[in-house]
Amino acid sequence: MKIALVGGGGFRAPIVWEALAELGPPAAVTLLALHDVDDDRLARVGAVVEGLRRERGGGPAVVTTTSLDAAVDGASAVLCSIRVGELDARVVDERVPLDHGVLGQETVGPGGICFALRTIPAVVDVARVVAARAPSSWFVNFTNPAGLVTEAVRGVVGDRAVGICDSPAALCARVAHALGRDARELDFDYAGLNHLGWLLAARAGGTDLLPGLVADDRRLGAVEEARLVGLGAVRALGAVPNEYVVYYERTGEVVDELRRRGTTRAEVLLPQQSRFYERRDDDPAAALAAWRRAKDERFDTYMAEARDHDTTSPPHPTGDGAEAPDAGDAGYASIAAAFVRAVAGGAPATLTLDVANRGRIPALGDDDVVELPSDVGAGGVAPRPVSRLPAPLEELVVRVKEVERNTLAAVTQRSRARALDALASHPVVPSRDVAERILLGYLAAFPGLARRLR
Repeated sequence: MKIALVGGGGFRAPIVWEALAELGPPAAVTLLALHDVDDDRLARVGAVVEGLRRERGGGPAVVTTTSLDAAVDGASAVLCSIRVGELDARVVDERVPLDHGVLGQETVGPGGICFALRTIPAVVDVARVVAARAPSSWFVNFTNPAGLVTEAVRGVVGDRAVGICDSPAALCARVAHALGRDARELDFDYAGLNHLGWLLAARAGGTDLLPGLVADDRRLGAVEEARLVGLGAVRALGAVPNEYVVYYERTGEVVDELRRRGTTRAEVLLPQQSRFYERRDDDPAAALAAWRRAKDERFDTYMAEARDHDTTSPPHPTGDGAEAPDAGDAGYASIAAAFVRAVAGGAPATLTLDVANRGRIPALGDDDVVELPSDVGAGGVAPRPVSRLPAPLEELVVRVKEVERNTLAAVTQRSRARALDALASHPVVPSRDVAERILLGYLAAFPGLARRLR
């Protein structure tokens, strides 16, 4: 089976190869086509993957190409993980709002909106090629903001598009750990949007174990997401949030921390990854070692601006001396591999995916993309019924979905006015006047965006 990875010169491509290499019949991957617009990045990542193949003693063959047609032809699934403008653009996405005292974050708030405005046209172009060259393939989107980009792609390839984020799986793993259970023993009830969702229940044999966890300070304190937003807030709602909810709940604290540090997340990542890509030794073993060093640096600084406030519990809150699990960068790839295995006729899986709502969250439309546990198998993808979100959470989801609708409309209508509406209506933006100043900053920094939006 052939898989294509669009954005194959990206930093996570070797992790994807590692996950796909674990698949066996009937989902065994024989060829991974890495596509990128940058030959140098492809060569560098290709050397890393060759290092992994030699270390492993085999695995899927890899081809690198700048031809999208060649990459997707014959692919059973197309994985898409691109970053328009690379990390230099992400620096602008995050820096412009922060300079106005507003949250500067990759997917939440203005940064996510600008990221989407630049990215959606490019990913839709990819989807059109996939629809023409590999119409029976699955389109698996990693590209952020994942839910919004997936919704745009569905307009081209329909139900064969799904989005992946590893945050819900990591949350469920940590809750299972805090409960002293194997995550495979539990049925998780989770609902929301990408980077704005909550775990509503964790059932074993029909019994919901979440209320007992929420009532127990020590065990709840083992769940990092609960510590991030505060145990009292979790207890009041009876639901455990996705880690990104911290950017809505403690916006001011995070902004203060970012300004105190003087650097955004992208400004930390840029020199780390630049050092990796700028090296020109393509010896596979050396490339693999350099990539692993950069990967460890990257992981160590993940969400540091929010996590530095996490001082509410001891290092091992469960008392067993074991760290709670964390999917890290491998999470995306492992979920994608489980998806590929299931749709290829291997073991069915229940995965939390970005999919069409189909009435699961009553306050949203059927075609709105939401993030839900979904049953995946050879017959396709079916979102599971979920519990209703508590009223304040549902109201927040509805509000952010309206931001997403305005963002999509800004792209399709090429409209500055709709882009401003999206920025002004986001919960972390204090006023329309501030939103206008942020938009002007983005248009000045991105001439292509300024030309696109009229």
